[in-house]
Amino acid sequence: MKNQWIVIYKIGWMKYFIIAGEASGDMHGAGLIRAIRQRDAAAVVECFGGDAMQHAGGRLVRHYREMAFMGFFNVMLNAHKVIANFRIAKKALRNFMPDVVILIDYPGFNMKMSTYVVGQLGIPVYYYIAPKIWAWKTYRVRQLKREMSGILTIFPFETAFYARYGVTVQYVGNPTVDTIASYIDSDPMTGSEFRQFAALGEADYIALLPGSRRQEIASCLPEMIRAAEKLNLPFLIAGAPGIDASFYEACGADASRVIAGHTYRMIRYAAVAVVNSGTATLETALLNTPQVVVYHVKGGRLTYWLKNRILKIPYISLVNILLQKEVVTELVAHLMTAGKIESEVDRILRDKEVKEKMLSSYSELKRQLGAPGTAGRAADYLLNKLKK
Repeated sequence: MKNQWIVIYKIGWMKYFIIAGEASGDMHGAGLIRAIRQRDAAAVVECFGGDAMQHAGGRLVRHYREMAFMGFFNVMLNAHKVIANFRIAKKALRNFMPDVVILIDYPGFNMKMSTYVVGQLGIPVYYYIAPKIWAWKTYRVRQLKREMSGILTIFPFETAFYARYGVTVQYVGNPTVDTIASYIDSDPMTGSEFRQFAALGEADYIALLPGSRRQEIASCLPEMIRAAEKLNLPFLIAGAPGIDASFYEACGADASRVIAGHTYRMIRYAAVAVVNSGTATLETALLNTPQVVVYHVKGGRLTYWLKNRILKIPYISLVNILLQKEVVTELVAHLMTAGKIESEVDRILRDKEVKEKMLSSYSELKRQLGAPGTAGRAADYLLNKLKK
């Protein structure tokens, strides 16, 4: 990575407008801005994003804190704010008139914006980190095919998925690979030092990752804790940014077991991790830690039944989705109980063959995702398109 060549593009004074609507998109957008500015030193970037994109050189128009409304009812309750965000974005685009608009995930907002940008302003739109339409809302492929000048994907299987609909996409790698590689290269703390820091001595431990949002933490952490308490190992809980220790205590946790700001270390040195479904499942695999994936939803068996009929894929964890087989156990809806979590963790701890098989599949996953350098490849693709 240190000796990576950077292609310098002399394409003049280019203006970029990037839209990200949540924390992960802000992080990915920041990496893209840095890569673009390395290649196009005169680039001017305006963005909907966050602190990371602003620090990378983007002029922040709207912070994602004003946009992160998830779920139907939450969106309805904040409808006036959602409408205001559309109005602010449209005004900013008309005033700035960029050469290109780059969308980062967040399809509920971004796909509406793409229709406006293409139809009313005639500006080319590219999607970086395309929405997961292969899981549900597959009908959106028609809009993407009609409006996008290019689609950059971060999962290898998406190439074949889009090809079925006559859409050519560009796989540029996965940014989580970059994040984990950077962490491993730069982290000075050993496993022994982390366990001392966490007041565990030399003991093995279980890592509990209940998620980053209050609702998901409250719904799954109590079962995680009950399961961990039945096992003969200490456990640590990954604290999320912006969530006070008192909230975890209200969910049944001992505050001394909640550690914030050290999630990758906690995962990396754990004997096993219990992970709330999301990007953390992929991060856990890339850090080479055995895991059990959980996901709590209301409605129990009925929701589980509906999931199997609404979703277009048989799995919810990125590890299983990417490898298209059950590598890690998924405990969803009524299956997510303290007893089942305990049983699966115990199986991993006691059966070396189960652990080794999982780690072998992780190696296959890493080969499939490829090398770091995602943002650089995305910037190369975009600038190559723009200079034509």
